[in-house]
Amino acid sequence: MITPYNVLRHELTGLNARVVDATHEGYKCSGRIVGETRNTIKIEQKGKVKTLPKDCIVLDLALPDKCIVRIDGKLLVSRPEDRIKKRYRIKFV
Repeated sequence: MITPYNVLRHELTGLNARVVDATHEGYKCSGRIVGETRNTIKIEQKGKVKTLPKDCIVLDLALPDKCIVRIDGKLLVSRPEDRIKKRYRIKFV
């Protein structure tokens, strides 16, 4: 089960996401995550897929238990299968 404590160690595909902060205004969008590579994340919005660089955005992810988690995209820069091996220090605000 995905929780705020282990969200970085899970697959993000299928989660609803909203870009709340970005280095470029054109990156701000919301929708469902449909794909992920090492440096990019793909968000489907109104039938169109938008590819965004991970290191330039801050995401709000809606978890299955209706919890919202804010994640800096810089923490996500790696292949999804390699993120499982990493250790993270989590700071809640």
